[in-house]
Amino acid sequence: MQNAADRELMVNSPMTPNPTPLPSSAMNSPKLKDQEALLREDIRLLGRLLGETILECEGVAAFELIENVRQTALRFHREGNPVADNELKAILGGLSDPNANQVVRALSYFSLLANIAEDHHQLRCALMDAEAGAVPGPGSISFALEQAAATPDAELEAFFRSALVMPVLTAHPTEVQRKTIREGQMEIAQLLDQRERVRLTPQERAENEEMLRRTILRLWQSRVLRFSRLTVRDEVMNGISYFDQTFRSELPRFYADLEDQLRARLTQGRAFALPCFLRLGSWIGGDRDGNPFVNAATLWETLHLQSTAVLDHYLSEVRALGAELSLSTRLIEISPELAALSARSPDTSPHREDEPYRRALIGIASRLATTARTLAMEPISDAEAKSAPAYANAAALRSDLDCINDSLVAHGSPRLAEGRLRHLRRAVDLFGLHLATLDLRQNSAIHEQVVAELVRIARPGVDYLTMDEEGRIALLSEELNTARPLASPFVRYSETTCEELETARAMGEVQVRYGRAAVGGYIVSKCAEVSDLLEAALLAREGGVLRPQSGELDLDLIPLFETIEDLRACGAVMDRLLGLPLYRRLLDSRGGVQEVMLGYSDSNKDGGFVTSGWELYKAQNVLIETCARHGVRLRLFHGRGGTVGRGGGPSYDAILAQPAGSVAGQIRITEQGEVAASKYARPESGRRNLEILAAATLENTLLHGEDGTTQRNDFFQAMEILSATAFAAYRNLVYETAGFEQYFRESTVIGEIGSLHIGSRPASRKVGGGIEELRAIPWVFSWSQCRLALPGWFGFGAAVQTWQKSHGETGIALLREMYREWPFFRTQISNIDMVLAKTDIAIAGRYAKLVSDPQLREAIFCRLRGEWEASVTALRAITGESEFLQSNPSLASSIRHRFPYLDPLNHLQVELLRRYRAGDGDVQVKRAIHLTINGIAATLRNSG
Repeated sequence: MQNAADRELMVNSPMTPNPTPLPSSAMNSPKLKDQEALLREDIRLLGRLLGETILECEGVAAFELIENVRQTALRFHREGNPVADNELKAILGGLSDPNANQVVRALSYFSLLANIAEDHHQLRCALMDAEAGAVPGPGSISFALEQAAATPDAELEAFFRSALVMPVLTAHPTEVQRKTIREGQMEIAQLLDQRERVRLTPQERAENEEMLRRTILRLWQSRVLRFSRLTVRDEVMNGISYFDQTFRSELPRFYADLEDQLRARLTQGRAFALPCFLRLGSWIGGDRDGNPFVNAATLWETLHLQSTAVLDHYLSEVRALGAELSLSTRLIEISPELAALSARSPDTSPHREDEPYRRALIGIASRLATTARTLAMEPISDAEAKSAPAYANAAALRSDLDCINDSLVAHGSPRLAEGRLRHLRRAVDLFGLHLATLDLRQNSAIHEQVVAELVRIARPGVDYLTMDEEGRIALLSEELNTARPLASPFVRYSETTCEELETARAMGEVQVRYGRAAVGGYIVSKCAEVSDLLEAALLAREGGVLRPQSGELDLDLIPLFETIEDLRACGAVMDRLLGLPLYRRLLDSRGGVQEVMLGYSDSNKDGGFVTSGWELYKAQNVLIETCARHGVRLRLFHGRGGTVGRGGGPSYDAILAQPAGSVAGQIRITEQGEVAASKYARPESGRRNLEILAAATLENTLLHGEDGTTQRNDFFQAMEILSATAFAAYRNLVYETAGFEQYFRESTVIGEIGSLHIGSRPASRKVGGGIEELRAIPWVFSWSQCRLALPGWFGFGAAVQTWQKSHGETGIALLREMYREWPFFRTQISNIDMVLAKTDIAIAGRYAKLVSDPQLREAIFCRLRGEWEASVTALRAITGESEFLQSNPSLASSIRHRFPYLDPLNHLQVELLRRYRAGDGDVQVKRAIHLTINGIAATLRNSG
């Protein structure tokens, strides 16, 4: 039994990583060393508090066990020797089920706390730089404007007038944490921030630490896992939470800062009416592709929840303004317009008869309350409607707020128009009465099925399914030229057709109630032919959002090209589509802008990382040329996921690496799962990530669009050869190797993910389908869990190896030149570097031992290990660096701090999977497996 002194030493020294030092090249900056010390101090603090919590709650034996597992796993990670491997097997094999749960929870929480400290450290570094007077660096709007200093004012203003930058939140199931846990993280982050920004007295510092201790205790005693699957409503509310925490406050502040910078930048300091070019979109509640729980009812509920949230915000801000603007007409003058607005207020209190701003704001608040009730379809009396009529639209609300602003400015109080009023006016422009613009999405196969049924009943003898493509185009064009609906109210259609027709009608109805911007786009996934988009247009007509007689369309029709074959054919499809006079007329009603979505996830799953990236790049060039030839403006929507295997990676670099002309001031990008949480859960990091998107779009458009120096034939030819080789290697392994699916299912947690309750959408498109039918998200998620991350690199090693055999050192020299001079290739290589740094082939080997067939296990893992080694060799040959992430010391530091907690979670997961699959049905085993999945995903941060 240990004495008190021993225990004191324990809780003050272990439980924090004892990591391998960073490469000297990554630590040669004194500034970086100082910052590293601050980060280590935070991690030690949080690790110590968690250690003390475990000691108090679980006892010394549990504490020692947890530390023993961590230290042994760390030795295995560093040395990879059989002795450490055998020790780890012995420890883990001897764990009881309850002890396994304790160890998993402890390691997961250590990792979570390290993540919090890391995020806090990034914000602290930015604050330290700002206080030191450092010039804002790449990714800030200040840096972008400075880089564009030579850009004429007219060109800069034109950029902002036509720009659109829209991150789009999705409900893809990669966010494994409960909201309760995220809220606890937020509290800890705020307490760390308080220690940093506020000069605390010794007593206040002790109180701060005690509050940290209580929050950590609460987290330790809270359930990590969900007991039931998320509903669509849950996902909608999670999405709205990002608006509550970040968007509704930080977006208006971003615009205010940018307006001030532009005023200083533009000639003679003249004001510029900055449009809302950076705004938010969402798929949550509208993405029906493969999700049977999203329908017309969820569309209505989503808009209701969003509208309620934004109107509550407006009401709160208006009331706060009323408390602030106590100006009296005995002391100030007001505009006639404000006097009229005040006179219309239902407020009759004699105490405020000389306070016109307060009376006007009470009137606005009353109208907002009526608006909320009207949109919620609640009964309103005639008297209420007369005294405080609902706002017909957001523009009417903005007009009243402008009246208050103009009066303040005109009568000597412009300072009072800044701050809350300024931010509220911008918020109304950004969020309207709907909060976020919703996209709808459905699979083209569903549209085909529905249209075929409608045609069969409306046109007896016509079999749509047997028609060739030209026949379908002719029939659909004929239908779209008439206002006569194809569906009949007197026919009983199939369940699928009824659901699609109801959703189509709901699109138009919610636009009428909440505003045209409530629904912005209709995305057709698996779009392979012109008829796929025309079928969606036909359903839009049935719903009333497409009117043939006037040629008007109330939302964007967006094809999604997501397989390698579809990406290669997208130019021909769009050329044929844009050549249809009927479609061009509809497009012109949308401002002549054609949006096209590119699918990173499925193209990667289809053809591997190298080929996916190259075909996406080529597709953009083809689409640019096609749209230019037809006189149409192209806007690209990038369906990127969190991991590199699904198009993830640093957003700033990714946008700058897009082909010349592909951004042109407009871009939309999906923000998914745990990546959305890590980016937008905190206001400061949310603001930073929004600013990165805006800055990169400006720089790509005005400064860094690729020019002729990088459009080199030798670069393109090399990529064609590399892609072809990588494609063959990837397809051969994944789709042509006998038994590979068995290897995948037995060596990963794909079977256990389905019961983790991390999203409302099923993991596969079809029950019992193979890898082809498996969604890209669980495919990538599973490979990330076993630390192989196959979708992010497989085929790269074979491609470079074959290239070097054919072209020798001259060929490698060309690849190095491509890495130095071509943003696209440099970004691809940097992403591979990031992925490989997170892999661990020794740990992947432990997962391979779960495969029941020894010959299959050995054959496939041997190939995986060989390709991994070839990829590492290829990466180092091209970059000239001997270590992973040598040019990215901040990420290297992040991995160094987190992975001592990650590795033992992987070892435990393997042991638990072995027990579970051997027949141990104890509920604690299954729960522990789910805890490891949760912990590993949270530690990797971009796992899905």
